[in-house]
Amino acid sequence: MKWLITGGCGFIGTALIKRLVAEGGHSIRVVDNLSVGTREDLASCCEYEEAVAGLPFSGERVQLVVGDIMDERLALEAGKDIDVVVHLAANTGVGPSVENPRLDCMTNVIGTFNYLESARANGIRRFVFASSGAPIGECIPPIHEEMVPHPVSPYGASKLAGEGYCSSYFRTYGIDTVALRFGNVYGPGSGHKNSVVAKFIKLALEGKTLEIYGDGTQTRDFIYIADLIEAVVKAATVPGVGGEVFQIATSAETTVGEMLEILLAEFERRGIRGVKYMNGEKRLGDVMRNFSDTSKAKNILGWEFKVGLGEGIANTIEYFVN
Repeated sequence: MKWLITGGCGFIGTALIKRLVAEGGHSIRVVDNLSVGTREDLASCCEYEEAVAGLPFSGERVQLVVGDIMDERLALEAGKDIDVVVHLAANTGVGPSVENPRLDCMTNVIGTFNYLESARANGIRRFVFASSGAPIGECIPPIHEEMVPHPVSPYGASKLAGEGYCSSYFRTYGIDTVALRFGNVYGPGSGHKNSVVAKFIKLALEGKTLEIYGDGTQTRDFIYIADLIEAVVKAATVPGVGGEVFQIATSAETTVGEMLEILLAEFERRGIRGVKYMNGEKRLGDVMRNFSDTSKAKNILGWEFKVGLGEGIANTIEYFVN
């Protein structure tokens, strides 16, 4: 297959590329503005060539096009000769969206629209959209696909808009769009991420104090990167799933405090002691409870997670230590 991966130099993008390169037989074009991921990150998972959009693929080598998803002309060019778009590029996280909701809207809504338009103009039949549990907002979990969304944060609102555009492009233009609502993704390769697992590990290894927003009883559903990538590949390849939304997580409700206990125990096992932590103010836009019912993904995509939180955190600390 010929893949177009936006945000392909980031944490999830490089993990997906590594998987596809190992599988063999694929051509991959990456669009990334290098605001988070870097050329070095891409080079760590594959050999690549840097090119302008619209150039033909050369064998199975990965092609990097440096540019922003807000550039609609670039989007149209980058979509030429493509089988599937995996749209990962976004303004990510609740905090940045609260600080700058306009940037969050423009990046996540217009950026997604540009690549849906590219798919329409170039006859691309499959479009995988990286969404989140954030569109649902405050609810009594587990979150499932039939819940009515009430986003709390601007980030949740912008991701909900992306899901809405995906639905419309499936129903109006026949593009097989698939929206994946990722849980809290963690794992090796997350050096640039500022989500809670990666942030806590980095701070601990630097000897800095970890800050828990609120009392630590807020819950999340932590999904290991390899399991997430398997879901992305299935969303891109399983037939008959156009227009669908899937929760991609573990169906396990874990408090931030419980996650921290697992982290501290693993640090202790490695001889890293004296990690300090504190409780701070609750963060604006955060929800208190968040975990998913993943039965739809199991029944329709044939996907379920394999790596538990203890094993996943041990692997992630190993990555950061080395």
